[in-house]
Amino acid sequence: MFGEDMGIFERFLSIWVGLGMVVGLVGGSLFPGVFSILGNLQYAQINMVIAVLIWLMIYPMMMQVDFRAVRNIHRRPKGLIITIVVNWLIKPFSMALLAMFFMRYAFGDWISSTLAEEYIAGMILLGVAPCTAMVFVWSQLTKGDANYTVVQVAINDLIMVVAFAPIAAFLLGVTDVTVPWDTLLLSVAMFVVIPLIAGALTRKVVSSQAQLNKLSIVMKPLSIMGLVGTVILLFGFQAQTILDNPVDIVLIAVPLLIQTYLIFAVTYLWMKKWKQPHCVAAPGSMIGASNFFELAVAVAISLFGIHSGAALATVVGVLVEVPVMLSLVAYANRTKHQFVPDEKQKVDVA
Repeated sequence: MFGEDMGIFERFLSIWVGLGMVVGLVGGSLFPGVFSILGNLQYAQINMVIAVLIWLMIYPMMMQVDFRAVRNIHRRPKGLIITIVVNWLIKPFSMALLAMFFMRYAFGDWISSTLAEEYIAGMILLGVAPCTAMVFVWSQLTKGDANYTVVQVAINDLIMVVAFAPIAAFLLGVTDVTVPWDTLLLSVAMFVVIPLIAGALTRKVVSSQAQLNKLSIVMKPLSIMGLVGTVILLFGFQAQTILDNPVDIVLIAVPLLIQTYLIFAVTYLWMKKWKQPHCVAAPGSMIGASNFFELAVAVAISLFGIHSGAALATVVGVLVEVPVMLSLVAYANRTKHQFVPDEKQKVDVA
């Protein structure tokens, strides 16, 4: 699934994630108190246990970032242009259209109009928040260019600071959307800045590229364990919600799934059309396909309440993301041969 040179952890990652989902649901149902305690270990809507696991996933990739190459990313602007256009001029609006079509019309007979509008709001918030953290994992699994991925994420984060609130306000039809700055800034610091600094320090301490590669191999199983651990916790935290609202969760998941595959396809094909290498195309497509769910959940709760349909919709976005993104990782790896060879597109680091 993930390439012949990958070990047992990566090769059977879908199985581990599937088992993690089951363990989370069973554990959350049998031991709700334990998961409640773990779920309350949060600051600014970010669960600290999950934050550590995500950090563990991101760190191995950050070790591969070469700041000399980052300085020259501007020599390959097309991948950045595609990422910006898709994430900010296409994705929010396609999500809004899909949400309205399914909640108001396709599923209108099964959902009350009030609840449908709340579900639409939650999905819109997901659509306006491109991924900040997990994309580094997807990039690593597709052998993405670590330097380019960091720049793509950083530019999206900078745009998010000024564009998230007005776009969300416009699509939601409200006059004011308060951005939870603590959630936004803490997420960027924890999932981009700090691991990036840690990776840079590691490169300075490790004496050679060969040793750095060995360290990455040692860290890789821990990274996968971090991903599976995150899945267990996410499904454990929401076990009762899933079991209490199975039909609604399926209905919400339908437009979210279509949106994810649609945005990936648009970005991936555009990258291919503009002759971008696979190491840029795959991570760039993953950024738009996945979401900054911490931010979406925080805003949904602040605007509509913790027990609202909007909050539930953002949670469903969290639950479907990992298995869906793994399917896209598998597809991206299978189609790598269709792209310009990566070595022809290397950034000059001299």
